[in-house]
Amino acid sequence: MIKRLISKKNLNEAYLQVYRNKGAGGVDDIQVTELKSILQVSGAELNHEIERGTHQVSPIKGVEIPKSNGKTRLLGIPTVVDRFYQQALHQVLQPLFEPDFRMHSYGFRPGRNAHQALQQSLENINSGYQDILDIDLKSFFDEVEHYILLELIYKKVKCKTTMKLLRSFLRAPILINGKLQKRRKGVPQGSPLSPLLSNILLNELDKELEKRGHRYVRYADDFSIYVKSNKSAKRVGNSIYKFLRDKLQLPINREKSGICRPSTFEVLGYSFVPTYKKGEKGKYQFVVKKSKWEEFKLKLKQLTKKTNPMSFDERIQRINWLIRGWINYFKLASIQAKLKKLEEWLRNRLRYCIWHHWKKPERKRKNLIRLGIKQGMAYAWSRTRMGGWAVAQIPILRTTITIKRLKMRGYVSLVEYYNK
Repeated sequence: MIKRLISKKNLNEAYLQVYRNKGAGGVDDIQVTELKSILQVSGAELNHEIERGTHQVSPIKGVEIPKSNGKTRLLGIPTVVDRFYQQALHQVLQPLFEPDFRMHSYGFRPGRNAHQALQQSLENINSGYQDILDIDLKSFFDEVEHYILLELIYKKVKCKTTMKLLRSFLRAPILINGKLQKRRKGVPQGSPLSPLLSNILLNELDKELEKRGHRYVRYADDFSIYVKSNKSAKRVGNSIYKFLRDKLQLPINREKSGICRPSTFEVLGYSFVPTYKKGEKGKYQFVVKKSKWEEFKLKLKQLTKKTNPMSFDERIQRINWLIRGWINYFKLASIQAKLKKLEEWLRNRLRYCIWHHWKKPERKRKNLIRLGIKQGMAYAWSRTRMGGWAVAQIPILRTTITIKRLKMRGYVSLVEYYNK
């Protein structure tokens, strides 16, 4: 396997993937853009070290990023050279383990995505499995026991050099706030290997659930089990808790885990509400979680902050990227009515930005005239004492800086993009 890992084809693919993913530098502050020149100079020597099992893995850089709930998540950022070889290792391990992964595991797998997980969840609910065991693994990526994971991998990977390399990546110390800390468990998020390693470990859970005949959906460490009664949910919950504790040594976050009904269940940013169509009593449909709407609006608000130092074209481009990404993810829900209301607010924010950018009264007067406002009215409005946000919402700007004019500058309509 180590020969396949350092083959020219595999390393070329690994380099392209690492370069596409970009990402920050590790403890040595070397950036992805510098990787090519490093490999040109030292690639042969590095490959030789990998093949002989003498490659010295660098410490990983620990960075805490804020979560939406106010807490933080620890990311472990390897150096770009280690990231490159981790990606190469990922590419030879993935085909080996992928055939054994279960049908209802959807996270970080080729040809699988969050939408498929959501559709399966809805199908389970609408098939009458409406007592849902929602289990949250406590700090999963920090709690994985290395020896359990390595034993599972060794069943398929008998190459000792490859196993030694993998073990060195797992055991690499982490630098947090200037202090090096040893690691004997955990696969910090941020490396190319962590999603695959999490699937290898939790595949044991998938197999156990299938053996017991349970309906379930798993996306990385986010999983839920669907049964037909509260009594069954309690029984299943107790047995799965023991399996996770005894076999995989993974603790459950009891505060975030529990039994719920569809109307109180949330998964991957979506919630569920009953449908009121004739003949569909007891059926549910998707809605977007309230917090996700709030996050989306907050991001739009930040991008349309009048004091942000960016050109209007750059502002529009960044807004469009956000709109496309958000709508593509949440398109399973019926969101047209809310998008229409949000879009009216967004257009006014853009008009406010334009009004602020014009700054001086004389410039405002000239621009209003160019947009078709009569000279007297343009003069009066250019000298108004009204605040910019108030001006953006009245006809003087709404009838001049129209949707058509905004589109000419590249603006993407939320509603039109959703209906495409």
